[in-house]
Amino acid sequence: MADKLIIFDTTLRDGEQSPGASMTKDEKIRIAKQLERLKVDVIEAGFAAASPGDFESIKAISATIKDSIICSLSRANDRDIARAAEALQAAQRKRIHTFIATSPLHMEKKLRMSPDQVLEQAIQAVRYARNFTDDVEFSPEDGSRSEMDFLCRVIEAVIKEGATTINFADTVGYGVPELYGTMLKNLRERIPNSDKAIWSVHCHNDLGMAVANSLAGVMIGGARQIECTINGLGERAGNTALEEIVMAVRTRKDYFNLELGIDATQIVPASKLVSQITGFAVQPNKAVVGANAFAHASGIHQDGILKARDTYEIMRAEDVGWSANKIVLGKLSGRNAFKQRLDELGITLESEADVNGAFARFKELADRKSEIFDEDILALVSDEEQANDNEAYHFVSLAQHSETGEMPAAKVVFSNQGKEISCEGIGNGPVDAIVNAIESKVASGAELLLFSVNAITTGTQSQGEVTMRLSKSGRIVNGVGADPDIVVASAKAYLSALNKLESKSEKLNPQI
Repeated sequence: MADKLIIFDTTLRDGEQSPGASMTKDEKIRIAKQLERLKVDVIEAGFAAASPGDFESIKAISATIKDSIICSLSRANDRDIARAAEALQAAQRKRIHTFIATSPLHMEKKLRMSPDQVLEQAIQAVRYARNFTDDVEFSPEDGSRSEMDFLCRVIEAVIKEGATTINFADTVGYGVPELYGTMLKNLRERIPNSDKAIWSVHCHNDLGMAVANSLAGVMIGGARQIECTINGLGERAGNTALEEIVMAVRTRKDYFNLELGIDATQIVPASKLVSQITGFAVQPNKAVVGANAFAHASGIHQDGILKARDTYEIMRAEDVGWSANKIVLGKLSGRNAFKQRLDELGITLESEADVNGAFARFKELADRKSEIFDEDILALVSDEEQANDNEAYHFVSLAQHSETGEMPAAKVVFSNQGKEISCEGIGNGPVDAIVNAIESKVASGAELLLFSVNAITTGTQSQGEVTMRLSKSGRIVNGVGADPDIVVASAKAYLSALNKLESKSEKLNPQI
């Protein structure tokens, strides 16, 4: 019998640490439902002590998800652990994940604690967490840069206290596959009670080796859990990409000989949902989920594919969900068909008024483009949720003029706390004119770090999805807007980003 490889998804916790990737509670619930459809074993729903918003999101996900273990991160202190336990109360299966830094650099410079103090705090944390659940995970932060003798002391002690999963963290992406895997192997051989816990790997992609390090941790080090995120989302260069791990293990079962519980046909829908919600576009040549992942441009390759598919394809596009997510709805489609598709996509709107609002947007869009795809519906629902949020700014209308040889001009109408505001501006282009018009009234003083336009679906009728990343006083936020008119989408994205800047919720920034 092949061993089971546990897939631990941390998109909602570590993935959200990407600058500007913060998600609302409703968005997190939608992603959690998709992760459940993907049959992820463990969903790390957030860090309960980080903010009231994180706490409420974990609480809501715990009450909603039935098939996956729900996990909350916590630092190694009683307050964090109690907060995590409170947020997880409704979960059918729950896990508390506690961590403390163990590298000399982190202990001295960040924690200002002696090794003995760190050891005692780790023991106390696991002991306290066991009061709330039998499923306790412990991570030595910056484990790959920690001293072997000290790591052995800490891990042996926390297993003795009841930690059931030990997560060997390559926090700063320092690991090299052979060295990382061998270090984990040595730990398991040297620690007398190492067989009493499942060993896990958590790798960052700073040197582009997160997936390779994770798989080395499995094959050399004997780990049986991999912590990863959809699209490799995460702080700095990101985390281990779930889709690459899953398809590597499935495609090369001859080598890995591991069983997975994942429904791979849900990978592409998960990728698109996360990309749409966060505004982080997937690069076209990204493995498994990129637009070009199954495209063949070379004549020799195309000839081979036509003769025998496996000449150049080691995976089938439909196996990861590429062919299963198209729906053709149009202006003649009724409310029931629309509502049924919402259910199939795992979207639950809070009231009939919300459904009616989304359906009205759907009908409006259907008048402007002949085919409506799943991605269009996801974008419509995101717009509807933003319209219903208690946010300061909402887009109303736009008039824009652009002509060769003339300075583009724009007139924008938006609402602020229910009051409509009209403004005008000129700029080097239509988007610049829109931003200048809005800023003439808002005067946010924010710096625009990123302006990105992507087509949501194929064809010239596709909606444009615009992402704008703003920075102010050290805060970085992403705003996303979608519309068949990319100039309108730009105005929506800018207002969305301003709303996030207005939000007062601040988060702690734990990392393992």
